[in-house]
Amino acid sequence: MTDITPSGHSSDHGNQPERLGYSPVADIPHKPRVTDIDPKAAKRAERQVASMFLLSIIFVILFVVAFVGIDKSTAIYIPVLGVVGALQVALGFTMGVAILLIGAGAIQWAKKLMPDVEVVQQRHDMNSEPEAAAEAAANYQRGKEESGFVRYPIIRRTLIAALALFPIPLIVLLRDLWITPPGESPEEELSRTAWHEGLRIVADGNFQPIRPEDIPVGGLVSALPIDIMEIQEEEHNLNARGKAAIILVRMDPDQIRSQQGDNWDYQGILAYSKICTHVGCPIALYEQRTHHLLCPCHQSTFDLADSGDVIFGPAARRMPQLPIGVDEEGFLVARSDFTEPVGPSFWERS
Repeated sequence: MTDITPSGHSSDHGNQPERLGYSPVADIPHKPRVTDIDPKAAKRAERQVASMFLLSIIFVILFVVAFVGIDKSTAIYIPVLGVVGALQVALGFTMGVAILLIGAGAIQWAKKLMPDVEVVQQRHDMNSEPEAAAEAAANYQRGKEESGFVRYPIIRRTLIAALALFPIPLIVLLRDLWITPPGESPEEELSRTAWHEGLRIVADGNFQPIRPEDIPVGGLVSALPIDIMEIQEEEHNLNARGKAAIILVRMDPDQIRSQQGDNWDYQGILAYSKICTHVGCPIALYEQRTHHLLCPCHQSTFDLADSGDVIFGPAARRMPQLPIGVDEEGFLVARSDFTEPVGPSFWERS
């Protein structure tokens, strides 16, 4: 008997089983792959997969060699990208290829050697059957056997070796979390920035010197030392820029309740480090009415009218203030370096 479905198409109940969860996939005959019927092809696929895992191991070793052997100041020219650091290119390439080879080997293993038979599971009530645990265990055991994890020892061993060695680059990279010259502690290193007495303050972006009249009451300007570009080219990194980045805010002098030093402002213009003392996020969210500075990462809030003290959030230390003044030509300058470490509070402080 033929019925008409809501879509207007006919359905033959005599040819289609009336069971919940019916799928036409179950009626599609399985077509064996070459590796299913040819042992030589299966062996060849096994060698391909194992080779990818072995190559991944080699690139992990090359990662470590590059990290140790290539000087950080070495630069190379790459078309389109221009001059880039050789160490960064080598580390990115070797680690990326190592990850790619593990993924490609797993895909090749699944496509060529693991079972590709479509399985249809009938829908049933959400309540678990008493035999569910035993069935799940049996399915797991069958899946383990069909995957070939036990059957192909070369693949198993090379995969385990590749996965065991893969964390090595991550461990090696921990060395870069802190590299300090002999005799210096992290606090001493972060206590010294590019600022010094008489150094002009320039706007971040156009690098133009700033006069007091350039900043209106309630205004905020991101700023840097005037010689920051020369320092970057000399050191081949952005460390000096990160440590020296500041913000300038202007408020009515009568609204300044306290500072980190006597008269460290200039006509209501205050300079603070731009780097949050929690985990080092750059900050530039300033609320003119309350004089609060908000970190967008974890909502630490600092009161710039009250010595940059923490009033909310996880930060445990106030924002360092930079004493400022003007030179003989009327441009804003630093009166000294910061008097306390900038950046996140991840070191032990006395």
